[in-house]
Amino acid sequence: MEKPPLPNDDDTAVTPDSQLVSLAGEDCLEGVVEPPARDGWDSKLEYFLAQVGFSVGLGNVWRFPYLCHQNGGGAFLLLYVLLMVLVGIPLFFLELAAGQAIRQGSIGVWKHISPKLAGIGFSSCVVCFFVALYYNVIISWSLFYLGNSFQYPLPWQECPEHGNTTVEECAASDPTTYFWFRKALDITDSINETGEFNPVITGCLLAAWTIVCLGMFKGIKSSAKVMYFSSVFPYVVLLCFLIRGLMLDGAAEGIKYMFYPKLEIWGEVQVWRQAATQVFFALGLGFGSVIAYSSYNPRNNNCHRDALTVSTINFLTSVLATLVVFAVLGFRAKDVAMRCVTSNLKVLELVSENFLDRHLLPRFNISDASSVSLESYSDWFKAHGARVPGNLTDCSLEEEMNKGVEGTGLAFIAFTEAMTLFPGSPFWSAMFFLMLLNLGLSTMFGTMEGILTPLTDNFKVLKRHKTLLTVFSTVIGFLIGLLFTQRCGNYFVMMFDDYSATLPLIIVVVFECFCVSWLYGADRFLDDIEKMLHWRPPVVYKYLWKYVCLLAMIGLLGASLLRMCFKRPTYTAWNRATASEETLEYPDWALAVLAVLIISATLPIPLGYIHSTLRNRTRRNSIGSGLGSETGGVYTKCSTVECDTPVAALLDEHLERNGIPKDSPLTEENLQLLPQSDGVDDIEESTGV
Repeated sequence: MEKPPLPNDDDTAVTPDSQLVSLAGEDCLEGVVEPPARDGWDSKLEYFLAQVGFSVGLGNVWRFPYLCHQNGGGAFLLLYVLLMVLVGIPLFFLELAAGQAIRQGSIGVWKHISPKLAGIGFSSCVVCFFVALYYNVIISWSLFYLGNSFQYPLPWQECPEHGNTTVEECAASDPTTYFWFRKALDITDSINETGEFNPVITGCLLAAWTIVCLGMFKGIKSSAKVMYFSSVFPYVVLLCFLIRGLMLDGAAEGIKYMFYPKLEIWGEVQVWRQAATQVFFALGLGFGSVIAYSSYNPRNNNCHRDALTVSTINFLTSVLATLVVFAVLGFRAKDVAMRCVTSNLKVLELVSENFLDRHLLPRFNISDASSVSLESYSDWFKAHGARVPGNLTDCSLEEEMNKGVEGTGLAFIAFTEAMTLFPGSPFWSAMFFLMLLNLGLSTMFGTMEGILTPLTDNFKVLKRHKTLLTVFSTVIGFLIGLLFTQRCGNYFVMMFDDYSATLPLIIVVVFECFCVSWLYGADRFLDDIEKMLHWRPPVVYKYLWKYVCLLAMIGLLGASLLRMCFKRPTYTAWNRATASEETLEYPDWALAVLAVLIISATLPIPLGYIHSTLRNRTRRNSIGSGLGSETGGVYTKCSTVECDTPVAALLDEHLERNGIPKDSPLTEENLQLLPQSDGVDDIEESTGV
């Protein structure tokens, strides 16, 4: 049987033109009602900055460099580009085109294709809410460090003292690590120690939500103005750090270590999974924010060029951030390694006087540490160091580069420590944390838009009170966010970051790709885009959507599920007694919370399908019983004179289109021929039922 038309495919009013274009409201044929006026961007630059600001976030600075470093350097870059081209850009283009054509948020887009798919949009909103809860906590940490940057010396530069004694926990670790875990977070030893709040971080979280509320107060009209600064300023800071970093001793070693390719990693499934996940999150797929932003565009905007441009800028930003990070970390690592060399040479100088085997001693001058290079010491230690008394250590640059280069460990420990070595360290510290603040805010605005736009598009009462909804959302976000301001709050941030978004978002994108490419039809979708842009995108997108992207996302979903099933989720905790980090397993109650988060984020998809199916069946039954009551359940075709009711006319049209003869019984089987996505809704519109 021919595939039934989608919403508003009315043969009596619209010729077989693009479904999505008709709903967009421009160049519509006679008989199609144009949608109500919708807000739009004041300029293309505002939209572009918003999309770039949302896609370029904290992950570009502290997640991408770590993955690149851990997974083969230059080889990971090549793999990332490959997956970006084959999966990332096509899916990003799909979301941009769908939002721009239908002019709705994520709920409205999928509800338009079929009401049974509305749950996809609701799932996106739930995930956005989960992400907003913990993401704003990271912004509050940046605010805390920004406020403490206006001191000289920086408060994390030296260990505090009680009387004449250095605090033991700080002496056993280092000043920046101590400041992060003890002064900023005042962290507990495990996630089980709940209940006690950190008042300083709570105040910073309130400030963070207040900034978000003010920035979103008038929707895109206010947030777009903030983007002029929050999206551009991080690039200014990154360029300043790059110039400064390249002038540091050890920067070249750090960058070389970063980009040295290890092609053998391409054979590891784990590396492919991490690269695909990074592509997925880097572009913000599945959040609904990309759809929301593009829905405010004019219909003829070249969304294909936008997809290519934003994706390219995102990748180049990640490379730029990686250069900055490893130039600075190379400088830090070399400084630590050289201090190690100096300490070892002092020990070696003491033991050399009584050491008989003189040929094992180094040929360089051990009394002048400044004249000894790291390479010469390392070569000597590998050859003879183990046979020389004194418990000497290998001062490895590589080992230092491996420490603290992921997530909060990079931003609030490793990078922060490196900046204490800069001349004028408070200035560089303030610049760095102001950059993190702006990166977080631009992503936060997009995340909130992924919640507010779909809700206001689909609920008229919320649309009339959008400002009140914005304020209410930020208040609720702050109150629930107090969970993360406990002394154990950092562990909850890890939990939400690792598990609350990954699986639900992958599931959302799997459904998006399947619905567009198979249910709606990839050719049909390309027809819509051609009507919208007045040129047809390359046919390769059809095959990428239908096969490559869909299979890649299903593979990523399977790999993520297997990883969770075969390896119990763990988190990294700070042990106060040993002044070191340790890996712990989540307790059973935390695993239950994880399960609730994942289920609650994905549950709207099946619930939306069930609700729409039951609703349509109930309506069809009520229409059938109402029309058949006077004719004994027999449907008689109406002439224009005998009856002119909207219900009869629509039933006549739909049944005739499907070849139902005159005087046919109005059976359940015949009612099933009515298009489920629009037939009942059209009848409801026409009759006011």
